[in-house]
Amino acid sequence: MKPRAGLSARDREAFVDAFEQAVGGIPAVRAVRIGRRVTHRAQYEQGSPDAADFLIQLDFDDLAGLQTYLQHPAHEAVSAQFRRSLESGWVYDFEAGDLARLREFAGVDDEQR
Repeated sequence: MKPRAGLSARDREAFVDAFEQAVGGIPAVRAVRIGRRVTHRAQYEQGSPDAADFLIQLDFDDLAGLQTYLQHPAHEAVSAQFRRSLESGWVYDFEAGDLARLREFAGVDDEQR
């Protein structure tokens, strides 16, 4: 996500408050990770759009947990703050696993080795 340019301190505070209330008040949220974009002149940065300064990752046990979060009234407040506060923001849902799931996700059978 990339915050809107010139976002006031009050608006930033409202965004953070709404997000903290949502993730703290919805038991289906298992973990939250927040990151700030780091640039270090890597080759791949040359072709990447400047569309995100921050990352927020929410973890759920399963799809039902995600759906519980999305339907909770506290999510409505944070969603409204996202729309008001962000210049750009993308939301994607992923089923994640560890390295052992790479072959499954890639559709590669161990017998093909």
